[in-house]
Amino acid sequence: MRKLLYVPIIHEDADMGSVASSIGKKSVEMCGMERWERHREIVTRFWDRISAYFEEMDPRDLVIYQDGLMVDGELGRRIIEEGAKKGSRNYRIVHDLVKRGGEIRKTEDMALIKKELERILQLAQMEPEQETNSHASQPGIDGKRLMEERDRFMAKTINETLKSREKGVLFLGAFHNVLSRLADDIAVTEVKNARKVKQYFASLISGNDTLDFNQLAAYLVADI
Repeated sequence: MRKLLYVPIIHEDADMGSVASSIGKKSVEMCGMERWERHREIVTRFWDRISAYFEEMDPRDLVIYQDGLMVDGELGRRIIEEGAKKGSRNYRIVHDLVKRGGEIRKTEDMALIKKELERILQLAQMEPEQETNSHASQPGIDGKRLMEERDRFMAKTINETLKSREKGVLFLGAFHNVLSRLADDIAVTEVKNARKVKQYFASLISGNDTLDFNQLAAYLVADI
């Protein structure tokens, strides 16, 4: 039996690169400044819990699959190191695991990631009225289909490269659908429940149910 830990990551500004300010501005428009600032505090505490969980782990036999990682080997390690230096908590955790003996493996397809970056840039540059009519009038990249292609590629990669009796960890956003595509002999443990992470985001954006939002936030920042 192969084993896989799944971490449904929540991206921070440091993960967004040059489009972080544009995405932050749009997020404030959707959620309001007060709610968005609280979200940022929750995300920081969420990563505190994820970091503490992996600090207690011996990673010498751990295989690491990372959202967006198109290469492994020395180049992959340099990419992880650069992301860690820029402040990404996700990449800092992976970098620490690698330093302590973990092994990164190529996770994504380069062509699909390039399309994803183009899509993010398109969304970041859109005016509000363009976003409203994007599906009807814009010739941009189909985000849903692109995510499905990425998910199929990642699942195929894990199925083919996670060896018998190995233990892996997948750092990947909660809105992806990779787990359902994994081979039957891969036993998955969710470090944080992806369904609750998605519910949290729905509550964050809706701005309506304060009790639901508070309960989901409390789950995200709870000890693992």
